[in-house]
Amino acid sequence: MDTRNFTYLCYGLVAAWLILCVYVISLGARERKLQRELERLRLLVEEKER
Repeated sequence: MDTRNFTYLCYGLVAAWLILCVYVISLGARERKLQRELERLRLLVEEKER
């Protein structure tokens, strides 16, 4: 097999892992944002009930 094929395979795997890592990090950031929003809404509801 041509060594060039292995080079492209490695580039493809690195790109796939980078895309996966960016996706997981963005999901984590989105979850943190939603948690903050939920907490803010809980506080608003508690204040409204008083």
